[in-house]
Amino acid sequence: MNKRLSLFIALAVVLAAICVRLGFWQLSRLEQRKARNALITVRLTSAPVDVDALPRDTAEVNFRRVRVAGTPDYAHELIHTARTRRGSPGVNLFTPYRMPGNDTAIFVNRGWVYSPDASRLDLTKWHDRDSVLVGYVVELPATGGAASPDRPNTIARLSYDVVSRALPYPVRPVYVVAVENEAGDTSTAVDRIARLPMPTLDNGNHFSYAVQWFSFATVALVGAAIVVKQSRATASRAGSPVVPASPGDASERG
Repeated sequence: MNKRLSLFIALAVVLAAICVRLGFWQLSRLEQRKARNALITVRLTSAPVDVDALPRDTAEVNFRRVRVAGTPDYAHELIHTARTRRGSPGVNLFTPYRMPGNDTAIFVNRGWVYSPDASRLDLTKWHDRDSVLVGYVVELPATGGAASPDRPNTIARLSYDVVSRALPYPVRPVYVVAVENEAGDTSTAVDRIARLPMPTLDNGNHFSYAVQWFSFATVALVGAAIVVKQSRATASRAGSPVVPASPGDASERG
């Protein structure tokens, strides 16, 4: 076996090993995703608790169902832009709620409202009818948010550092997504705030990615085996002895 062929086989084996490792990594991520989904499902199906009863650890409260019975501070409400619903442009209303006896507020995503440009809205028309909201908790990213430079109450991307600067008082690093009732939200886009649905959980594409990586490994090994087989066949033909013609054959031709 020549040096070039040996190097090719070595590279094919290394490539196959890397692909196999990546395939198992995707399977590991799939198991992690399933475990996370199972935990979220338990939290989302549990009975709601008062938002003030939640622990301060954000990892412990993420996706827990809560009940918010505070006072909405509409004067400091934020508009979360570029939100779509059933193909229509709109915004989400991001409202701070203040709890009795607590100086720290919590933001509530009250839901979606139609907006032609998905950024502007007359907020005075959308004060909530419900005195108590039920939803689930989501952790705010610490950084990475973006607010409009000329409209401080307009947020393109949510983050704690951005939304906290919009308030003159402390706010928790999580927010509540108010959800539709059990019968579902059948309101139209113009008559009231459309509550958001419960999050949809799935296992993602990890399994299909794993199959792809294992397929790549198989292709690398099978391709190397074919090249080796062809190389040996070529070497065998090149090394076959040439049988000389006998004198009798020469006389017969004469």
